[in-house]
Amino acid sequence: MQTLVGWHIEMDFREDGARTKAAALLRLPDGTEVRSHGHASRHPSDPEQERVGEELAAARALNDLARQLLGKAAHEIEEVTRVPAHPRI
Repeated sequence: MQTLVGWHIEMDFREDGARTKAAALLRLPDGTEVRSHGHASRHPSDPEQERVGEELAAARALNDLARQLLGKAAHEIEEVTRVPAHPRI
């Protein structure tokens, strides 16, 4: 039997001049919430491109989210196996 599970990530952005901040929120089916943040700064000589700042900040927030999920998975594996787990991307 195949089970389909979907996760949805909420991503919010805040622009402040040359700085862009991203906040990500992932709600897991068990009710756990995982939050992460990322930021990007535009060099003064670079042209204004809001989307590029958002993409960089989002990528960094998602990278942090991935790191947290790996840690959560390792902890859950260790609880069952009692052996240190080191999952990698």
